[in-house]
Amino acid sequence: MVSKKIVKKRLKGSPKSKIKRRKPVKISKNKPKKAKPIKKHSEKIDPKLIKEIQKSNIKINEIKKEIKKVVVGQDKAINDLLACLISGGNALLEGVPGIAKTLIIKSLAQSVRCTSKRIQFTADLLPTDITGFTAYSRQKGFFVVKGPIFANFVLADEINRSPPKVQSALIEVMQEKQVTIGTKTYHLDAPFIIFATENPLENRGVYKLPEAQVDRFLFKIMLTYPSIEEEEGIMDSNVTLKKFEDYKIKPVASPTEILRMQELVKQIYVSPKIKNYIAKIVAQTRPAKGNDLKSAKHIEWGASPRASINLYVAARANALLANRAFVTPQDVKDIAYNVLRHRIILNYQGQISGVSTENIISDILNKVKVP
Repeated sequence: MVSKKIVKKRLKGSPKSKIKRRKPVKISKNKPKKAKPIKKHSEKIDPKLIKEIQKSNIKINEIKKEIKKVVVGQDKAINDLLACLISGGNALLEGVPGIAKTLIIKSLAQSVRCTSKRIQFTADLLPTDITGFTAYSRQKGFFVVKGPIFANFVLADEINRSPPKVQSALIEVMQEKQVTIGTKTYHLDAPFIIFATENPLENRGVYKLPEAQVDRFLFKIMLTYPSIEEEEGIMDSNVTLKKFEDYKIKPVASPTEILRMQELVKQIYVSPKIKNYIAKIVAQTRPAKGNDLKSAKHIEWGASPRASINLYVAARANALLANRAFVTPQDVKDIAYNVLRHRIILNYQGQISGVSTENIISDILNKVKVP
């Protein structure tokens, strides 16, 4: 046992520097300060914008309700078409005949009080049959006969049945929203959107759409078969037994309100991380050096910067439809297939191996890290 005297001597002889003394804690009588709130998206968004988005969603739900008076099922396709409309883009619809492609577009035009025209594309169609032409008569002299393209909604039915010469007549219309007839250029009324349908079954008497034109479609929407329950509902309410007018679709919105929604889409907040996420997704579609995507070997040409712009705009539209004033990574994922599926061109190896652009987009979304 060590005596108490020896322990005291040892403590006295130890250097002061080695002994650590704690400072006395001052107890404050004041209340503790509240932690600063974490900055969220809502702090960067105008409250008035949020209210306008909520009003727009009420209107969009009314439009959906009117369309569903005629169309049974196809909820995703309807939502995609509305996203395309408020984005101000054009849509290419692909699906087997009799799956309500034309009916959805006709119902949408009726519900938003927009003028609509339908053009049936055939092998003998001429570009002037779409845009219009200059005519002459003794009484009037030279005058312009405007084609069916002069409408808010234009349904280009079975667009792949006409040769590229006719299909390319729509390129100026789709991009610049204007038509040149003779020496005069005419601006089209807003909102303007082309809904083109494509029949995937035919391989005779059809023509492949030029890549330059396909790239001008904001979305390529795939329409699938209905479920058994939905098909039973289609039997009860179908346009074969009833006239379209019998469904009494009410115009619940106006062209002015659609234009206002398009302006709201431009005000949706997109963070720098989301922009970077979009850029990385599009970059993975390009078979460049350093691209370690497994399916990159099947890609001949990837998406252009127009795809980045379209992803950026369409993600905002998807956020608006979800009643939000900011974009999330899920918004980008939701519209990635519609924006990219027609912009990725497969090489010969990819075509014979049975790889689809859908598989490639899935690989990209799984690989790119979500912010």
